[in-house]
Amino acid sequence: MKRYFITGLLIWAPLGITLWVLSFILGMMDQSIMLLPVAWQPRALVGFNIPGVGALITLLIVFITGLLTANFIGQRLVRWWEALLHRIPVVRSIYQSVKQISDTVFSPSGQAFRQAVLVQYPRQGSWTIGFLTGTPGGEIAKHLGNDMVSLYVPTTPNPTSGFFLMVPKADVIELEMSVEDALKYLISMGVVTPTAPKATTAIEPPDADTYVGD
Repeated sequence: MKRYFITGLLIWAPLGITLWVLSFILGMMDQSIMLLPVAWQPRALVGFNIPGVGALITLLIVFITGLLTANFIGQRLVRWWEALLHRIPVVRSIYQSVKQISDTVFSPSGQAFRQAVLVQYPRQGSWTIGFLTGTPGGEIAKHLGNDMVSLYVPTTPNPTSGFFLMVPKADVIELEMSVEDALKYLISMGVVTPTAPKATTAIEPPDADTYVGD
């Protein structure tokens, strides 16, 4: 009975979690239905709420926003809107930080979170998976030098929290696995092993004397 119960749990647990996450996301997106006048909302038109209408409105708003800001007039409006936000003390600092992060992460030409690596952390001989986020810049680069990389080392099984590290490039091993496979490996705590690439090349690990941590 225990074996049958575990087998059933392995079938329903991933499905239940997937449905819960999708329900949460769609529920948040459905809140945009409140942007419509009351007379135009589904409850007023057909007498009951229609799930998913708000999510479609959200996707439509995002698409139209991207379409309008792709031309000259739209870009001028965006610059005017950002200039207005920059005049508000508290909003200015929050908006600038969030915009810099989103521009870096979601930019098609950006390199943030495009490469999974191995790094020794938190002590020598203990390895974990991290993600390249770029290279140190500004005043930090003057103190650390140019041969450094910035890493995000997520925690398990919640990859939304983690640690930010700046380490020598020679101390990391670049992996051929995709970011998606690396995340699966982290979230599953090593249970879901990524498939090895067909053509692999031997990579010498960093010297045992070099590691990241105390």
